[in-house]
Amino acid sequence: MKAIHRSNCFHKNGEENPCHISNNPYLIAFGVIEIIFSQIPSFDQLWWLSIVATIMSFTYSIGLGLGIAKVAETGKIRGSLSGISIGTVTSTQKLRSFMALRDIAFANSYFLILIEIQDTIRSHPSESKTMKKASLVSIAVTTLFYLICGCIGYAAFGDMPPGNLLTGFGFYNPYWMVDIANAAVVIHLVGAYQVYCQPLFAFVEKNAVKKFPNSRFVTREIKIPFPGLSPYKLNLFRLVWRTVFVIATTMISMLLPLFHHIVRLPGPLGFWRLAVFFPIEMYIKQQEIPKWSTKWVCLQILNVACHIIAIAIATAAGSVAGAVLNLKSYEA
Repeated sequence: MKAIHRSNCFHKNGEENPCHISNNPYLIAFGVIEIIFSQIPSFDQLWWLSIVATIMSFTYSIGLGLGIAKVAETGKIRGSLSGISIGTVTSTQKLRSFMALRDIAFANSYFLILIEIQDTIRSHPSESKTMKKASLVSIAVTTLFYLICGCIGYAAFGDMPPGNLLTGFGFYNPYWMVDIANAAVVIHLVGAYQVYCQPLFAFVEKNAVKKFPNSRFVTREIKIPFPGLSPYKLNLFRLVWRTVFVIATTMISMLLPLFHHIVRLPGPLGFWRLAVFFPIEMYIKQQEIPKWSTKWVCLQILNVACHIIAIAIATAAGSVAGAVLNLKSYEA
């Protein structure tokens, strides 16, 4: 949202104009939108939501085409094999490869909602067959797309690419095309927020009903008629709890500088838990592998190694290094 504003400002007032604007108005606007959408029960299971997300994904892939055009324009591939230009390099800058590992793990955070997706699939054919095929296709496509975007972005901008690839094209025409791509990201993330939060909402509300079955505040539903539509069932507990949650997350994102670096700290831990830990444990259980056998020990070593080396150390170091580097030029 801020990138769209700055892009239009640059083209209206010239590149010399700093076009500085606070993040907070856009964060507040995003929070207000999420408060409204969070009151829609099972919003994450609407059939058309995945279609919109897919369309938006193809739309903001405009950045890939612009990256190819920039490489073709300059006629050379920027960047270096080491990930940073040879010369005087600070200790913090040497951790940029860890930042890359962090971003790779964070980009695959869809594992957090994989079980939720599987839970909505019909029983025929079986969920396991459907999800195995869906996972194979989706992982192959997204991995290929991410690699192409990463390589083209690196070739276009070299060792210092922008955190958001699309913001790197702010001075390029047609700038309205970049605005469309950034708008697609916004629309995608509006829905993504709900996809991630709705299972949490449902979990809290389900347990609240179990714990306070006689509370009218928790269990009562007020039917509000809508012309031509089914009546909306307003639950006061849902209204208060979800609103407070969205306000809290919005306030935290406003108070924390470089929020995108902060949220990447727990993100890869979730990736390890669902992409490495659970599959290994389920395989051990399914195959009835004896405890302390050679196979069991090797699997546990793999589990611990992925957690400690690839996730805990590398991604944490990458997040801290990214925050330190960007704090030097941070503008609220």
